[in-house]
Amino acid sequence: MSILEKDKEFVWHPFTHLKSEGENICIERAEGSYYYDDKGNKYIDAISSWWVNLHGHSHPHINLKLVQQIQKFEHTMFSGFTHQPAVELAERLLKHLPKNQNKIFYSDNGSTAVEVALKMALQFWENKGESKPLFIAFENAYHGDTFGGMSVGERNVFNNAFEKLLFEVVHIPLPNAENIGRLETELQTLVKNHSVAAFIFEPLVQGAGGMQMYEAKYLDKLIQICNKNKVITIADEVMTGFGRTGKFFASDYLQNKPDIICLSKGLTGGYMPLGVTSCSQFIYDAFVSDDKKKTFFHGHSYTGNPIACTAALASMDLMEEKRTWIGIDRIIKKHEFFLSKIKSHKAIKNVRQTGTILAIELNTTEHSHYLNNASEKIAEYFLKHGILIRPLGNVFYILPPYCISFGDLDFMYTRIEEFLAMS
Repeated sequence: MSILEKDKEFVWHPFTHLKSEGENICIERAEGSYYYDDKGNKYIDAISSWWVNLHGHSHPHINLKLVQQIQKFEHTMFSGFTHQPAVELAERLLKHLPKNQNKIFYSDNGSTAVEVALKMALQFWENKGESKPLFIAFENAYHGDTFGGMSVGERNVFNNAFEKLLFEVVHIPLPNAENIGRLETELQTLVKNHSVAAFIFEPLVQGAGGMQMYEAKYLDKLIQICNKNKVITIADEVMTGFGRTGKFFASDYLQNKPDIICLSKGLTGGYMPLGVTSCSQFIYDAFVSDDKKKTFFHGHSYTGNPIACTAALASMDLMEEKRTWIGIDRIIKKHEFFLSKIKSHKAIKNVRQTGTILAIELNTTEHSHYLNNASEKIAEYFLKHGILIRPLGNVFYILPPYCISFGDLDFMYTRIEEFLAMS
């Protein structure tokens, strides 16, 4: 049997409609902004390998650092033990995170980083002798596929089968100039009953929800209300962290900083699964007690894995280089120019951009949603032209690694214009 035949026989792939599953593309190697398959085809990685790859595939600096760490040791338990990569990574992350962040808790991925944050918030109040079971989140949110993450996410196709088991959450609309006054009043009413544990949000950009974008100044107003009413705020920066929005973190655009921040995806430059939940000192202090029942009973076998932490440290080396930010700025400017060029196209319902993320929402007879049938048409067209894009229904986007060339960006823009002309 070939690899693809064995793949069909033995493997269950994520987010895949099994009845209509076609033949998967078998990747043999990757370098820079490109994938190469087993048939000799080359693809531009337009979405950073599901948003995780920051600096390009098979980066020599990250490769070298990983080899050096593997030759030392590959893993150790992280309860009662520690090691240099985990400690150094925590220290370096805190230098870039908002100044109110003081502690780093390690986990395995974005969903678990969110799960940790939700549990921290709930137990924070329990440890203080208060029961606050309610969370507030945005409509259209996506915070992962664990039960806590599904609960605070939009109730939709991602979690319909589990809805009866999800805990209570109040979902409010994304803020904008038209609704901010009403939202402020609604939020003030919600938090005054003293049962709200936390408000969780994806700052500036909702990723899996269709790359919906909103302004920091309106989010700031909502966070301010939470601060005044002692409601914990949680920023899910799993997708928006590490330069995606044009700053190191999307929270850097905010005047009022979140109490807890969740990180993953680009954290290791796309090399290893790793999650981080950072928090303010007052959150941590609620778990410091002679009462052992106030311990934060959460952990994973691979918590603080030294190889994953080493990959993240190597990625941080590159994030702290000037040329990375030159690359980010170049992508932003190119996106801005292209957006201005196509924004009035009749085939487009909406085109929007935040930092290195450019999203195009097609006009279709169906409403905009994840299962919109335009998805297959979009993916097939761009794949045929050597561009890897994974649409969110009728929304497709360009979110490239920072090393992408002018030529590849222009090639993608040209193919987009051709696709729009056909639509």
